[in-house]
Amino acid sequence: MAGRAYRPPPPTAAQRIAWPDDFGTRFTVFVDVEEEFDWHAPLDTRNRATTAMAAFPDAHRRFAERGVGLTCMVDHPIATDPASVAILSRVVEDGRSEIGTQLHPWVSPPFATATTPGDSYAGNLPAALEAAKLATLTTAITTAFGSAPRAYRAGRYGIGPRSFDLLARLGYRIDSSVRPGYDYSADSGPDFATADAQAYRVGDVVELPLTTVFTGRARRGGALLYRALSYVPKGRGAFARAGLLSRIALTPEDMPIDAALEAVAVAAGEGLRLLNLSFHSPSLVPGHTPYVRDAADLKRFHTWWTTILDEFDRRGIRNASLNEIIAALG
Repeated sequence: MAGRAYRPPPPTAAQRIAWPDDFGTRFTVFVDVEEEFDWHAPLDTRNRATTAMAAFPDAHRRFAERGVGLTCMVDHPIATDPASVAILSRVVEDGRSEIGTQLHPWVSPPFATATTPGDSYAGNLPAALEAAKLATLTTAITTAFGSAPRAYRAGRYGIGPRSFDLLARLGYRIDSSVRPGYDYSADSGPDFATADAQAYRVGDVVELPLTTVFTGRARRGGALLYRALSYVPKGRGAFARAGLLSRIALTPEDMPIDAALEAVAVAAGEGLRLLNLSFHSPSLVPGHTPYVRDAADLKRFHTWWTTILDEFDRRGIRNASLNEIIAALG
């Protein structure tokens, strides 16, 4: 396990992606397609249940009817479960969805040591073990779905200093592990507190950060102000309630729709060309994540997506499939 938090180096101007003019402003949806587990309990290699996948076809239908492709970031329990593979194989028949990779080290072989909180972030693992887990999972996905995955996300956003080189060697084109504005160092994870939402190149791999937007009258202070407020007792809450500064991730999971709509307005107004939204597949069934605990939460979850997709339609922000994104990158 690494002794200090990994902080991705800020990209240079030359590393920033200059999207083609005809790409416009687009949005994409990445889904962490994974097993079910108690988010508040210690991680356990035996947690490999995938019963929530029964709800995935209906969720996919809701997106497909709107012309929205899903990049399905599958982990080892999903890739080795025949029922889940059958479901996702039908999903990608829509011509816009695609299978990607998500590495949960605690359920992905080979297993060399007992899992500690720090080792749950793949980028903290010894180089050989991170490489072996990624190669094993990539092979499992390729075997299950008949083609090699092109997009990757580290479970728990646990990218590390060697991860991009490992991804490039295996032919990955896209990483989406960076979560701007979030700092996981207290749990031995990476620190993305001062990262931003713009796409950039790291060697042969393009980083597509999940979209986080700072809203409020003091939003120009952004990540630095938000980090400074962490040292002030109840500072972040006070600023949010006063309408000065809020950190908004574009996900229905614990993000109110009104806040998300404001974040879309800010992102579009400030020229962010690709908005990257996400959710976890177990949220499709009540009781599996902290975000969807009952039927009322599930209804809010689906309403959130309907409202945000309506807003994208109103603004002329079109969906971008993974294939379209890679084509635009050249």
